[in-house]
Amino acid sequence: AGGEATHVQARRAALEQLQGRLANAQATREWATRHGLADARRLWQGLRIEDGWENALEAVLRERLNAFSVERIDAAAGWLGEMPGAKVAVYELAAGVATTGSLGVLGRPLRELVTCDDARTVPVLADWLSDVFVAQTLADGMSVRERLPAGATLVTREGHLLTRSSVVFYAPDSEVHGVLSRQREIEALAVQIEHAGTRLQEARARLIDANENVARARRELVERRHLGDELRQQQHAGQMQLVRQTEQADRIEQRIAQIERESGEIGAERAAEIERLAATDVNLARFAEQLHSIGAQLAATRAEATGAQSALGKSRDAAQQAAQALQQACFRVESAQAKIVEGEAAVASTGRELVDLHAEVERLTIECARFDEAPIQRALQQALADRESRETAMRDARDRLSELETALRSIDEERLVCEQKHEPLRNAIGDAKLKEQEARLTEEQFAAKLAETAADEVALALLAEQGARPRVLAGEINRLQAEIGALGAVNLAALEELGGAVEKKTALDAQATDLDEAITTLESAIRRIDRETRERLMATFAEANKHIAEMFPALFGGGHAELVLTGEEILDSGVQIFARPPGKKNASIQLLSGGEKALTALSLVFSLFLLNPAPFCLLDEVDAPLDDTNTERFRNLLQKMSAHTQFLFISHNKITMEGAQQLIGVTMQEQGVSRVVAVDIEQALRLTEAQAA
Repeated sequence: AGGEATHVQARRAALEQLQGRLANAQATREWATRHGLADARRLWQGLRIEDGWENALEAVLRERLNAFSVERIDAAAGWLGEMPGAKVAVYELAAGVATTGSLGVLGRPLRELVTCDDARTVPVLADWLSDVFVAQTLADGMSVRERLPAGATLVTREGHLLTRSSVVFYAPDSEVHGVLSRQREIEALAVQIEHAGTRLQEARARLIDANENVARARRELVERRHLGDELRQQQHAGQMQLVRQTEQADRIEQRIAQIERESGEIGAERAAEIERLAATDVNLARFAEQLHSIGAQLAATRAEATGAQSALGKSRDAAQQAAQALQQACFRVESAQAKIVEGEAAVASTGRELVDLHAEVERLTIECARFDEAPIQRALQQALADRESRETAMRDARDRLSELETALRSIDEERLVCEQKHEPLRNAIGDAKLKEQEARLTEEQFAAKLAETAADEVALALLAEQGARPRVLAGEINRLQAEIGALGAVNLAALEELGGAVEKKTALDAQATDLDEAITTLESAIRRIDRETRERLMATFAEANKHIAEMFPALFGGGHAELVLTGEEILDSGVQIFARPPGKKNASIQLLSGGEKALTALSLVFSLFLLNPAPFCLLDEVDAPLDDTNTERFRNLLQKMSAHTQFLFISHNKITMEGAQQLIGVTMQEQGVSRVVAVDIEQALRLTEAQAA
């Protein structure tokens, strides 16, 4: 709507400018100014004619359409002494009676097709248009031409003039050509401007309403999103509470199960203790029986001893046997008494343990009876109900949020469609304004050239009348006017837009220059880093290759090993190791034995240690697949490299242990008890030497 209103206003401004230029023609401007006619109203400014008859009126009145209006012609007698130098008409606004002739059926008077805004203009029109009648077509005029009275004229819609003795064909050779049609178009454009302004206001009102709706929808969307976030937080809090309650219930259930298990274990232990108590009672009874038998034996032995004392002298061997038997019996008695004491102590301990177990069972039974899980179940059910209600609320909120997002997307799509429709119109308006501005600049350039050359337009007009062909000039004028009309309105904001575009382009050029400089700097840094990386990596690779060439023969007692790149570009290439132990020509490292693979790996690791020594190195049974000879080489290499790196190795090999400075082992003197034993080899050697000395 704004583009349409701007286009109509620009068209009206262009037409008004053309009309104003006609009213202020260069040929008569100075003359009219000197005689006070610069602001006088022209005849065409107060005329209205039926649609389609503009050329007819222009053909009859010609330059009189541009006539100046004055109150009295005779009041300006000074005109007679100074001619305007061009075709100029002046009419007076004097009251009079307007009369028109009539041809009856031959045609309507041209005067009837013309209306005047000022009633004082009617007499002069009646004078100029007297005996001028209209014919629809040239053929109609030719059919009635011979019946015209003397001095009468027929004019067709196209502007051709017919009298009894002549036909004058119309061609737009007057400077006032199109003035009436332009005036009619100006009036129509004024109505269009009013309608366009109304539509523009309505569109702006709709736009304001739409923006308000969008803003309101966005606010509602933000509120709904906040509400959704709050609901999600509430849901998260509810879930966390539910998880905590579930964990608490699980812990309670686990405690109940544990109590039940402990109760079962206590019952089993109680049964076992009862069984042990019964066995102890049986043992006590057996010990009592043994004690009774031993007592009987003791009495018999004492009786025998009494009898033996009387016969001691007779049989010393029998006395000695009786003494030995007595000693054995005493031993058995003492052993039985000790067993009795131990049994009594065991019975007492078992009784105490049984009392403690009874007390623990009673305590656990009371604790199980007091435990109530009903509140936990109710809390769990309440938490589940809260979770379900909050999930329902969250689903409703998500549905509302989805609806609002759908409405917002539809509004955005409508806005994009409107913007896509407006863009071609804006482009067309911009092109038309540029064309109009170009035409205006061209016109000003031509006017400036005429002013610079001090050209006399009156003389040029006389020269054109004398030597030039009017039809050719008229056709050229029409063509130029058509091109001017096709240019459309001028974009008055083009200079400001050009300035803004130039500033934007300057800023973008500066940014592009900065980006180019940054890209150049970055590419230079990348190239420098790649170059330094290649150099350092190549030097490191060469040094590592040198170390492995020295380390491999030291471990194998000969042979050769080297590192080889698998690709041409070192940054993307892999590394392969070629190992040839002495006396072998293997094609693949997979053909080596386990010990040879271990030594090859150790040579690579130790080569890297030589390249970048570490403070310590931990080796876990790396000597397991080695034989004694290779183990000795490995031990010697460790001792050599231990000057720069501390080695901690785990090993079961005695040869490797001989090269260690300190041994740390684990022993188990008692079942289930481990102890760490450390031995300083150097200190042990010193102690051994001291003892030997």
